[in-house]
Amino acid sequence: MTRFLIALGSLLAVSTVAYGQGFDPGALQLPVDGSVASWIIRTFGLITVLSVAPGIMVMVTSFPRFIIAFAILRSGMGMQSTPANMILVSLALFMTFYVMAPTFDRAWQDGINPLLENQITEQQAIVLVADPFRNFMLVNTRPKDLSLFVDIAGERGQTTETDGKIDMRVLVPAFMISEIRRGFEIGFLVVLPFLVIDLVVATITMSMGMMMLPPTAISLPFKILFFVLIDGWNLLVGSLVRSFN
Repeated sequence: MTRFLIALGSLLAVSTVAYGQGFDPGALQLPVDGSVASWIIRTFGLITVLSVAPGIMVMVTSFPRFIIAFAILRSGMGMQSTPANMILVSLALFMTFYVMAPTFDRAWQDGINPLLENQITEQQAIVLVADPFRNFMLVNTRPKDLSLFVDIAGERGQTTETDGKIDMRVLVPAFMISEIRRGFEIGFLVVLPFLVIDLVVATITMSMGMMMLPPTAISLPFKILFFVLIDGWNLLVGSLVRSFN
């Protein structure tokens, strides 16, 4: 897991200088030749990228699909605080590491490790580290969503390819809306059985004349029991992992 974190962190750090010059190990040292302005810009850019690292991780990994499905599951069961947010986020995070392991390994072997051994330059490392993430997003992005952003970019006169590869500015938003859509699709299938239990319990309580008794007070134990009996966590997590190509 340490290698995964280093690979992702290196991608973020190297990408900080993606539109400028290569990263200099002494970039954070105060210059003595009077170029204080460039030093401030480089330092500010690095700090900014590091501060948005969690958001970047959400954008280019499988995290959105997991957290959306888990959140809808909790809402469908009628439990607003159980499992706690920290547990759901942690589970989604570790499942993301599991799904993204081949991508992280390739980014480490092709880009980060050669860079640390001074075999390639920073500019080459940017391309080699980004390629595994680009391939992962391409495989898991709907053609319809990708075509949408390609068409919009074309209408604005923007380029959609760089060196024969889909530009990240087009691919990342297409990948995100594809992941959000799939998360909601899986969430709907998860919530449907709980909705049926709620309707059955509500019908029974109404037919018995128990108007003042909230149906959720009776249906909640049955939903928990149903989820435990079918080994719901095993089925849900397994289905989510297998849903990635």
